[in-house]
Amino acid sequence: MKTLILAALLCALLALTTAQGQCPVKPACPSGWTEYCGRCFTYVPRAMAWADAQKNCQTLGANLASVRGAEEYGVIQKVISDSKGTGAAWIGGSDAQQEGSWFWINGDNFKYTNWTPGEPNNQGGAQNCIQMNFAGQKLWDDLQCNAGLPSVCVKNLF
Repeated sequence: MKTLILAALLCALLALTTAQGQCPVKPACPSGWTEYCGRCFTYVPRAMAWADAQKNCQTLGANLASVRGAEEYGVIQKVISDSKGTGAAWIGGSDAQQEGSWFWINGDNFKYTNWTPGEPNNQGGAQNCIQMNFAGQKLWDDLQCNAGLPSVCVKNLF
């Protein structure tokens, strides 16, 4: 009975915390990863094609990063800069399956976007993957998936 009451209180606390816009408390991330709202992020400085970057993230128990909002995008940018990274990096968005239908490789809903004005433009008819920190505004751009870029991985704590 006590376990049931405790579980109900925990669920209520998590619901209240989420409703207030705060992140629920979750276990810590592994060493070298940065926690934000129950997710762990890490920067991979080695330049790879998008598919290779995704495979590399999977070897870490993760996927290329999805982005759920502007604050989280700032956290991801800080993960990159704290790792001495500069410039563009792969995140997990693609429209390779159907032009113009963007999705996150980890299955998250594709709600938040942060495109550079005029993007995505599918220049040359073959830009199907998202690079972040594009140009001076540090926003998103669609790019050929075979370009070599560093990347950001994400894994959920729960």
